Amino acid sequence: MPPWIRVLHMPHIPRPPSVDHGVISFLWAVGLGAYIYYGSLAVGVSAGTAFIFAALAAFAIFVFVRVSGENTPPRRYAARRRSHPRTSRD
Repeated sequence: MPPWIRVLHMPHIPRPPSVDHGVISFLWAVGLGAYIYYGSLAVGVSAGTAFIFAALAAFAIFVFVRVSGENTPPRRYAARRRSHPRTSRD
C-alpha cells in the first residue's frame, strides 16, 4: 500500500456542534407540546381544546427547561492561603 493511503492515527473524534440552551428548550417544548396535542386528540378531546392545552403546556415546558434545565458545574474557587501557618501549642 502506498504511504499516502494509510492513516497512522486519527487525532480526535470531532465534537458535536454547540447549540444554545434556548434552542434546546424550544425543541423540548415543541416535541412535548406535539405529544400532548396528539395524545389529547387520541383520547377524544376536541381540536381547539387540545391546541390550547398543548400550547400552554409547551410554554410551561419551555420556561421550565430554560430556567432549570442547563447543567452547569459549580464554580470552583482557589483555596485561600492563610497569612500565617497554624502551630500546635500544648
